[in-house]
Amino acid sequence: MKLRRRAADILTGLEAEYPDARTELEYRNPFELLVATVLSAQATDVSVNAATPALFAAYPGALALSRATPEKVEKYIKSIGLYRGKARNLVALAGLLLERHGGEVPNDFEAVVALPGAGRKTANVVLSNAYGFPAIAVDTHVGRLARRLGLSEQTNPDKVETDLQRLFPRERWVFLHHALILHGRRVCNARKPLCSACMLQGVCPRVGVLSSA
Repeated sequence: MKLRRRAADILTGLEAEYPDARTELEYRNPFELLVATVLSAQATDVSVNAATPALFAAYPGALALSRATPEKVEKYIKSIGLYRGKARNLVALAGLLLERHGGEVPNDFEAVVALPGAGRKTANVVLSNAYGFPAIAVDTHVGRLARRLGLSEQTNPDKVETDLQRLFPRERWVFLHHALILHGRRVCNARKPLCSACMLQGVCPRVGVLSSA
């Protein structure tokens, strides 16, 4: 009960601080969200948002992207980490969207996970934001904060996801994901969290925090 009470207090604090929390990736449709999410692996949303307008202008859908070569796609995403592998995945992903799903992003978890460059986190991001699917996508921020806040002891993202799902109401999973990411970027950063300015300091056990501001 103590852990569930802390989780409830954390959710209340996040709701007050980030009432409109949403993904910071910029997209206009499920296809653009899928591509942007694949590109965001080990990269910042800022770098992805800087690259995608030109990429989407050149390849506005799965058909156009499937006809590209990875080398042509690379020139649009060179500023993003691991761009060569991501270019190959995007072209292959577009081809499978055409082959299996009529060029549309499927509203199905296993189908998205099966796409090149897309894993569990990508599927959760796409399905929750594009189709309203209740999900918690665990990236580095969500995993770090889950451990610092004493909500999970796990390092495996899938196990962190399970721990968080047990503690928070299903209808708030998507919000929780976005709010934790924003809090991780703005306050609870990796090296020196701003604990003195944190609205959660009264309920946070600061697990693993060695230095703070």
